[in-house]
Amino acid sequence: MHIDAHQHFWVYDPREYEWIDDSMASLRRDFLPGDLKPELDRNGFQGCVAVQARQTLEETQWLLDLARDAPFILGVVGWVDLLSPQVQSQLAAFAGNPKLVGIRHIVQSEPDGFLLQPEFLRGISALEEFDLAYDILIYTKHLPVAAEFVQRFSRQRFVLDHLAKPPVKRGDIDSWAHGLRELAAFPNVFCKLSGLVTEADWRNWMPEQIAPYMDVALECFGPHRLMIGSDWPVCTLAASYSRAVDATRDYLSRQTAEIRDAVLGGNAQRFWRLEPPSQQLRA
Repeated sequence: MHIDAHQHFWVYDPREYEWIDDSMASLRRDFLPGDLKPELDRNGFQGCVAVQARQTLEETQWLLDLARDAPFILGVVGWVDLLSPQVQSQLAAFAGNPKLVGIRHIVQSEPDGFLLQPEFLRGISALEEFDLAYDILIYTKHLPVAAEFVQRFSRQRFVLDHLAKPPVKRGDIDSWAHGLRELAAFPNVFCKLSGLVTEADWRNWMPEQIAPYMDVALECFGPHRLMIGSDWPVCTLAASYSRAVDATRDYLSRQTAEIRDAVLGGNAQRFWRLEPPSQQLRA
């Protein structure tokens, strides 16, 4: 089963999506399951994992409602307030829904050191009880702190989004690669090959500019802790859905069939314990 491990849905509202500035004007519209399904079918994906874009409990419930009605949404990475003393009760409210597979906080927009706040660490410690993974969304500069953060939770499952947004456009690689190696040293951390096209020059990027970053990711994480993700619809700023995922699939073409299948879906299925749509329907 091939799985797109990272994509988003939204009903566009300028007040709730302030980050979509004029340079991203093409994203100022609704993106819903009916828009994504043809792209998945066209590109040979049987399912996807929907990731939160708003930091509200309503967002989590909305995504779970979408997943209930669209079986190809195999899992949801939602949001709860990990800083709140009520985080456990917030998690408990969603605990009965098997489609909730993880939690994410938009740490890239927080002050430096956010990951190590005592309140946030307490919130992360609650995830294991509910068998939920945590998506790490950071910039390259945060990688050293992320390694210190992960070191505190040896039994918690983590996945790094977008390879920590390496500076593809500038062609810098060394400091990013050093930080990635430190984080990848922890075996409970997986990584998404996603979001790279929008870290390159949106209009002029070429696959050979992205390949060195995937080389480092493969070296650091190995083939069984990497997952393909489109980052749709954000990827459309720089590429069509097909071109965005082909950057990874073409890169993997030199690997064995076993490795390709792992990165294209097997690792995601194992990491989040996802059920194929046919099994969901039988249940």
